[in-house]
Amino acid sequence: MVKLTPDLITQAMQYINPVRDRELDLRGYKIPVIENMGATLDQFDTIDLSDNDIRKLDGFPLLKRLKCLLLNNNRIVRICEDLENSVPNLECLVLTGNLIQELADLDPLATLPHLTTLSLMHCPVVTRHHYRLYVAFKLPQVRLLDFRKIKQKEREEANNLFKSKKGRELQREIAKKAKTFVPGAGLPDLKKQSGQYYPSQEEIWKIRQAISKATTLEEVERLNRMLQSGQVPGAQRKTSSNARQFNVSAITLYINIIY
Repeated sequence: MVKLTPDLITQAMQYINPVRDRELDLRGYKIPVIENMGATLDQFDTIDLSDNDIRKLDGFPLLKRLKCLLLNNNRIVRICEDLENSVPNLECLVLTGNLIQELADLDPLATLPHLTTLSLMHCPVVTRHHYRLYVAFKLPQVRLLDFRKIKQKEREEANNLFKSKKGRELQREIAKKAKTFVPGAGLPDLKKQSGQYYPSQEEIWKIRQAISKATTLEEVERLNRMLQSGQVPGAQRKTSSNARQFNVSAITLYINIIY
């Protein structure tokens, strides 16, 4: 992992992106924490922090110019409560491929008045019941969710649902689930069953990364054979006669559920 230092920020690539915004490229350094962002001197419209190891969306000073944050493929589980005080003019937030779990974990975004574009694709939260309706209700300023326009019909359905007695009860249940989640606690390891082993959170991450990089059927088959022999992509393992054997179908199901 690499610490996000002022030197790293000032030496990182800077350019004018295709939509004519000034962009800072901080992709792929395995940065664990957002910090020292004052070194940007508020000179950027877009900051790309994709492909790092960030777990919490916070750590920004006041950046009035910032309009777009790209945070694809991190490990974000929590969004801080006061983003509007740091990035008051944020319009676009891309959180594709993170670990946000519950609908109420999205509530802090409601205070960003200019947020119109939000992506949570491949986050566990998108599998929650009423996901799009909840976002339409709680974040009425958002127009484009997961690169699909929120239609007026969806907004009306969301208001009818969540303003009803049933909807208010539903909101209380949603809030309760978020309160029981401990940020940073990670996902539980699956237990051994029937003599087979299930992957840990770290192993799931490595498997998911390998799957996302596979571009041919041959590569997918090779990954399948590795898993069946008990090997995790990217892990240093010695050959052993009693190597564990992963339940591949269960791994696939588990990845689909949490990602």
